[in-house]
Amino acid sequence: MNGVSWRLCKGKAYCFAVVVLVTISSFLYGHYRLSGLVGAGEKPRISALLRSDLKDRESEELSKSPWSQVNGERFSKEEKEDVLVEEDVLVDRVDLRMQEKERKCPSSLRRKIESHERLKALFSFEIPVLMWSGHLNDSEWQRLQHSPPPYGWQGLPYKVVSSTLLLLNDSTYGRLFPDKPESHCIRCAVIGNGGILNGSRQGRAIDDHDFVFRLNGAVTSGYEEDVGTKTSFYGFTTNTMKNSLIAYKQMGFRRVPQGKNVRYIFIPSEIRDYVMLYSAIQGIPVPFGQDNGDKPWFYFGFNRKPKKFRMLHPDFIHYIKERFLHSSLLKMEYKDLYMPSTGALLLLTALHTCDEVSAYGFITDNFRKFSDHYYDRVKRPLIFYANHDMQLESRFWKLLNSLGVMRLYQRP
Repeated sequence: MNGVSWRLCKGKAYCFAVVVLVTISSFLYGHYRLSGLVGAGEKPRISALLRSDLKDRESEELSKSPWSQVNGERFSKEEKEDVLVEEDVLVDRVDLRMQEKERKCPSSLRRKIESHERLKALFSFEIPVLMWSGHLNDSEWQRLQHSPPPYGWQGLPYKVVSSTLLLLNDSTYGRLFPDKPESHCIRCAVIGNGGILNGSRQGRAIDDHDFVFRLNGAVTSGYEEDVGTKTSFYGFTTNTMKNSLIAYKQMGFRRVPQGKNVRYIFIPSEIRDYVMLYSAIQGIPVPFGQDNGDKPWFYFGFNRKPKKFRMLHPDFIHYIKERFLHSSLLKMEYKDLYMPSTGALLLLTALHTCDEVSAYGFITDNFRKFSDHYYDRVKRPLIFYANHDMQLESRFWKLLNSLGVMRLYQRP
């Protein structure tokens, strides 16, 4: 006690009580501070005292990664700090890793991948799946200028890319599941549009998953027993979405899935996707380009909150092409047209973010027995085009299914 406090004491008993109270209060306050201001039932946050140590370790980890190279050279110290963006992002990333460990999902596909030498070398869960404004800085802009969309930003105006990404101004936009689901394992179903689903009666099994991914001409009305009704994520390029609305209108695809819980995953295949995403969040007609005058709310509804939208990172698409789907078509005359299919991109997105993944409506060995789409009025053969290597993709799904990494729906 200081002198002032002591002079205020009027008796020994009173002073003794004051001393005890002050001592207890000091102890409780110190304990409160050291606990990181943790409330009952909450998980401890990483204190500010640990941030510098974490940043040092993250920098060391980054320097060892092949993704820290630009044109074959290592990042400079300044560039490394640029890539790290800010300490809060780092803390978010560490928090996510802690959450993943705490979930302890015994059937996690990551466990199976880690236990398989070939797959462990193939998969990299450190590569960003989604883009947000934290990925936009000078060094990243220069690096991604070396590849055209969807693998980079070559030929895209800086103003278009920056104005779009700045709307995704929080690290939560870099995560597919900002809120932890109630179940310990995140169970996802990715629904292709293959004819194998016609008459499958898999609707209930599909809807039983925590999250359901759909893509392009995702017709559900009239096919609920086969494909379910639940949609958590709808994935597309602006081109495939608009073409699907035209090509499959007579089959029942008259609008993109909409609803309170539906989120949209843009695949940045060209400038149209950046402009459409910008317009959708701003709630304005598309201001220029091929879709000039389009009203995004026709596609995505009137809820234009940024949290409804996500965009795949060009690095992730490049990684998928190089690691998993490096097709022989890349040696052909029309190699510049090639990219992984929308279904492949969505399925691999799920495989990098979910604990358990089931794929429905994808190509299987006996694809000739089924129509192109499950909603075809008459049977149509599946046609292979030069922009995708569907047979390579189907072989890869078969491999992952055989190794127990995912479940591929098949029929005799």
